[in-house]
Amino acid sequence: MAIETKPNPKALLIVITIISLLSSNALSSYSSDSDEEDSVSELLSLESQSKSGVIHLNDHLLRRIAGKSPRPFSLIIFFDALQLHDKSELHLKDLKSEFSLLAQSFIANNKDTPDLSKLFFCEVEFRESQSTFAQFGVSALPHIRIVGPNAKDLKADSHQMDAGDFSRLAESMAEFIESKTKLTVGPINRPPIVSKKQLTFIIAAFLIWLPFMVKKVFAGDTLLHDWKIWLAGAVSVYFFSVSGSMHNIIRKMPMFLADREDPSKLIFFYQGSGMQLGAEGFAIGFLYTIVGIMLAFMTHGLVRVKNVTAQRLVMIIALLVSFLAVKKVVHLDNWKTGYGIHAYWPSSWN
Repeated sequence: MAIETKPNPKALLIVITIISLLSSNALSSYSSDSDEEDSVSELLSLESQSKSGVIHLNDHLLRRIAGKSPRPFSLIIFFDALQLHDKSELHLKDLKSEFSLLAQSFIANNKDTPDLSKLFFCEVEFRESQSTFAQFGVSALPHIRIVGPNAKDLKADSHQMDAGDFSRLAESMAEFIESKTKLTVGPINRPPIVSKKQLTFIIAAFLIWLPFMVKKVFAGDTLLHDWKIWLAGAVSVYFFSVSGSMHNIIRKMPMFLADREDPSKLIFFYQGSGMQLGAEGFAIGFLYTIVGIMLAFMTHGLVRVKNVTAQRLVMIIALLVSFLAVKKVVHLDNWKTGYGIHAYWPSSWN
């Protein structure tokens, strides 16, 4: 006699529910992994299409790529504004060039390694991506941020690069990235100042010119044998020393600034000890150079004049010009810094 067993509806319902949950989790996991792979593939494709290695983002692309968390990569974003590239005090063009150099170095140093798909260098432009600027709370430039893999709130959970991290340009940026992402950027591959073809041409030209140069040196017929060249060189070195030219070169100071209240006016002298413009440095250097030339003329040229009256007259004029130049320097220093110079009579004269 056969015994028929009826299926238990509750047990069947439980089995179906478990199978449905497992299938749903498997599908969602597969979909999530597929989305992440698609994002990485898209970023790698955009990176390969960029000559600088920097991916140009807009509002829509950033929301699509960085909208979900966690993600298998980090983004370092350079915020740019083309209309501010002419503001030399911001150094946006220089920093953007260093950022591109950093991206190229990272790609070259991490080629064919898993780290290549873990960090992507991106840029956003203000006119194209104003909502992205607002989302990150960017109100001033330069501005660079790293968005980590676990960042949910793009502003609160990202890391902003401080001004000190720009000090050594690409090198200091690399240190900041390595400290936040634990990835290795590697050495910065700066292009050589002179290419191989240019170097070969220079060497060939020098070898051709060398016999003619040796002939002129032994004949004493070169610019180095002309005292006027040495005199002009000495004055140039003196002017370079006293005008703050080295400060202007290192700090990349502008010659002048536009007046914020009236952009049609230019500011050549900045009041305050915090900054020195190129024009005011050259002006002070010019006054110092006048005093130096007058002193050199009196000690080396005027002593050869035989007419005593002419000597005295020229010396009085030279001293007067030097006094006026020094007085102007003191006046400008007092106007700029607030420090004054006071003369005191010796106590024995009272």
